[in-house]
Amino acid sequence: MIFKRRDPKPTLRAMAEFLWPRGGWSRAFTYVKHRMRRLPDSPERIARGIWAGVFITFTPLFGMHFVAAVLLARLMKGNIIAALMATFVGNPLTFVFIALSSLKTGHWILGTDLEEGELRALSRKFGDAGSDLWHNFVAAFTDATMDWSGLAIFSRDVFYPYLIGSIVPGVICGTIAYYLAVPILHAYQKRRRGLIKAKFEAIKAKSAAKADAKRKVNEVK
Repeated sequence: MIFKRRDPKPTLRAMAEFLWPRGGWSRAFTYVKHRMRRLPDSPERIARGIWAGVFITFTPLFGMHFVAAVLLARLMKGNIIAALMATFVGNPLTFVFIALSSLKTGHWILGTDLEEGELRALSRKFGDAGSDLWHNFVAAFTDATMDWSGLAIFSRDVFYPYLIGSIVPGVICGTIAYYLAVPILHAYQKRRRGLIKAKFEAIKAKSAAKADAKRKVNEVK
């Protein structure tokens, strides 16, 4: 393959760089911001893509954030690349804020309470749900008995309130990101067009000066 790495990255190293990118998260955010500004699309379409990506990060659709962001961006006629990049708002540094805001809002909407220590138990409940899915998949082809208890607890205590609650903070943060992005992208693209025009004019003037100098040399001869 043309783009295949010459030295395949070890699994543990890939996992470590996912949790903490080489150069740190600040450098990763700077790179994403730089790439987003240079997208060849209108500021409004890019901002709609950003809205879709930010909104999706607040949902419990883990493992499907890219797919969901693309679908939502297409529905909103937003920039798909911007939507994919915006999903990086959800990362190990922001997960606690995102999960807590979505869960608390969901329990508030449903009229229930977020039990103390529930956020710390998220990983365990995710693990129980995953174990149930794998166990029941194996049970479908063996004599083992299916057990949906872990998945049922996960759906009731985590997924449902998380999904309902993600709407409010997702819409708020997505909208803030949209209205911040539009003027910034307009200013950046205007400045970039000015720089390109100035560079073109400089090249044009340099070419004209060379042609004029050559003409004068020919006249002297």
